[in-house]
Amino acid sequence: MHNTSLAPRGRTLWVAWCALLALTLLWDWSGLDVTAMHWIGSPEGFALRDHWLLERWLHDRARTLGTLVFVALWIWALWPAATHPRWRTDRLWIATLVTLNLLAVNLIKNNSLTSCPWDMRLWGGSAELVSHWRWGVGDGGPGRCFPGGHASAALAFAPWVLALWWPSPGAGTPSPSTARWALGLWLLAVFVTGGTQTLRGAHYPSHTAWTAIICCGTTLLGWSLWQWRQQRRLGR
Repeated sequence: MHNTSLAPRGRTLWVAWCALLALTLLWDWSGLDVTAMHWIGSPEGFALRDHWLLERWLHDRARTLGTLVFVALWIWALWPAATHPRWRTDRLWIATLVTLNLLAVNLIKNNSLTSCPWDMRLWGGSAELVSHWRWGVGDGGPGRCFPGGHASAALAFAPWVLALWWPSPGAGTPSPSTARWALGLWLLAVFVTGGTQTLRGAHYPSHTAWTAIICCGTTLLGWSLWQWRQQRRLGR
């Protein structure tokens, strides 16, 4: 009975991911990144760049909190699970996928030639606008700003939320209220981390969207493979 809903749920999630990808590509093509940053910034820069709430609390403190949650996640993953022994293997895979999400975003970011909006001449910097699709072409700035790194502090935890909405066979089924609370908390964290950096002038909205595509894509692929592996183990 538990297994009958897995395939439809997985298909729905992949359709949602493809829709997000299509919308992000459309946003990139439209040039709305520049329009959005014009609303927030000016030729003198971004007024909220050093705002105490955004910089100290929603960036610096949030990043520290994300690190603590990541450490707690691995402690939780390695902790013995007496009630549902199979759930421990799920927890290890969840923690592994979160780690892979962080590594994927940071690997792309550290090799990116795209600079942040606050580095652009349009908003008080010295770099020129160059699409992040022009791989290998620098913009005259420091680069290493694509995709959004701060947003990954929340988006990387997509596997934890997905496991509650799409539990693997034999691992126990979380209550619907727990899944809803987890999803709501995760979406709030994504909105805060991504929105903070856009308001400060650190990232275009598309930078957060691409971080979401990377993290959610890695999560869906990894969790789909895990579901398939667990079903084979159970002979379903």
